[in-house]
Amino acid sequence: MVARISIAVAALVRDGLVLLVHRHPARLRYPDCWDLVGGHVEPDELPHQAVRRECLEELGVQVHDPVPFPMAISDPNLHLHAFLVTRWDGEPVNAAPDEHDDFRWFRPSELETLKLAHPNSLPNIMSAVAAAS
Repeated sequence: MVARISIAVAALVRDGLVLLVHRHPARLRYPDCWDLVGGHVEPDELPHQAVRRECLEELGVQVHDPVPFPMAISDPNLHLHAFLVTRWDGEPVNAAPDEHDDFRWFRPSELETLKLAHPNSLPNIMSAVAAAS
């Protein structure tokens, strides 16, 4: 049996909007689609530590108090840890342009029209945004 890859992602929510990153079209996995910021959980990390590190590396922000929330995905090779983040230091920037070619704040009503990395996670993301608002 193949071990699943552990991934930690963050839904940064501010003023009823959620921040998504657009995965660069040259990416091997999930190219040219919108996703929550995040990445691999390193062997020496816990998921909440990984999401803090990923937000710092990819957005240049220091997150506080990430709160886990359930998120459905259809990729059986991934073990996903999703976190709601409503507090952070700094203003998000695209600090990883080789991974993302864009990032934007979206209203929940706009999410249904996007090509998402994990489309079946949409209800979970919408619930997280609603819980933060």
